[in-house]
Amino acid sequence: MAKNRIAYFGVFTALALIFSYVETLIPVSFGIQGVKLGLANLIIVIALYKMRLKEVYLLSVTRILLSGFFFGNYFSILYSLAGGLLSLTVMALLKKREGYTVIGISAAGGVFHNVGQLLVAMAVVESFAISGYLPVLLIAGLLTGLLIGILAGQMLKRLTNIRF
Repeated sequence: MAKNRIAYFGVFTALALIFSYVETLIPVSFGIQGVKLGLANLIIVIALYKMRLKEVYLLSVTRILLSGFFFGNYFSILYSLAGGLLSLTVMALLKKREGYTVIGISAAGGVFHNVGQLLVAMAVVESFAISGYLPVLLIAGLLTGLLIGILAGQMLKRLTNIRF
């Protein structure tokens, strides 16, 4: 990475960690166990449009590991890695195709983040019974992904002249 990109990587990592911390302070769980807004994913969506893909993957893994060590536990890291990497992969694939907006890509990311976490949860508990939770997680992922996509779209409009 060039020096400027390393500096931007550090800034993006710090912002994602700050957003992760802020989210721990928000007492709202939307009434659904384990559902969060995913504020740190705002940084990942913006990075997807401003950085090289391999750097975005590194940013995502770095953010998940650090926030897991600071604010979570081993299982939160495991679930977040599964959800984050599946989500980022789906978003990257959709971004390559024409016809998808930032909002749509983020919404898909929110949905697949929850799908990835549910797949790991089914493997951990060795049961498909928790798959009944899927409809709730799909709706929650869609709604949070839409909100993050709207915010990311607004941020990207303001960052149009900045190259990372």
